[in-house]
Amino acid sequence: MKCNQCQSDDIKVIESRDVAEGQAIRRRRMCVPCGYRFTTYERLERPQLIIIKNDGTRQLFSRTKLLAGLYRACEKTPVTTMQLEKVVDTIEQELYACGEQEVRSTRIGELVMDQLARLNEVAYVRFASVYRRFKDIASFEHELSLVKEGRHRAEMKETK
Repeated sequence: MKCNQCQSDDIKVIESRDVAEGQAIRRRRMCVPCGYRFTTYERLERPQLIIIKNDGTRQLFSRTKLLAGLYRACEKTPVTTMQLEKVVDTIEQELYACGEQEVRSTRIGELVMDQLARLNEVAYVRFASVYRRFKDIASFEHELSLVKEGRHRAEMKETK
């Protein structure tokens, strides 16, 4: 590693700390010759997950894309960025824990819906309306009634 200021490779670590519930290490570093300080993060590099979309196409899993979708669903709700980061961490851990290199997008959608149902009902319904592509108001009302009754989780598990 080289200093961004003077390009020296004489760098020392002055502080290390676990972050993201032990999923990463934050290191505070200092360049010995010029005294410039900077922070680096270390994460475990995992094999790439391939997402199989509904049309059969494949693409690499994108944590950023997942987070962007969650931000859209949670707009104007009290859900914090830290809560959304934790949701993405949970989903990512579950995807890697299944041991498959290829995962269907429907699996990710169900994981997102399960997490949003626990986090915020408005965000859940917003995401569900896009994800499930409600064709009429009756479908939407049915989903709302499930949320009101707290049965959305039970029905989601039955569809898996």
